[in-house]
Amino acid sequence: MMAEAGAPVDPKLLELLVCPLTKGTLRYDRERQELISEQAGLAYPIRDGIPIMLVDEARPLDQDEAIPDAVRARPRGAGKDDAAG
Repeated sequence: MMAEAGAPVDPKLLELLVCPLTKGTLRYDRERQELISEQAGLAYPIRDGIPIMLVDEARPLDQDEAIPDAVRARPRGAGKDDAAG
């Protein structure tokens, strides 16, 4: 029986997978059903719960997508109270 589109990916599998191009870590984008390689600038699709780890099947990331939220620059004034003074 085939899994439904958007089926969850086994978390243990996600821990083992690396980018086939860079051998770097991948970020799981649950909403888009993709595994993101920041280093390679590629998004590998997940189809029916199965990651497709082929460079030819990956889509290039847009410039905005290539910057992880954790390191994205804050707008001016944001975090102003965080500065040591």
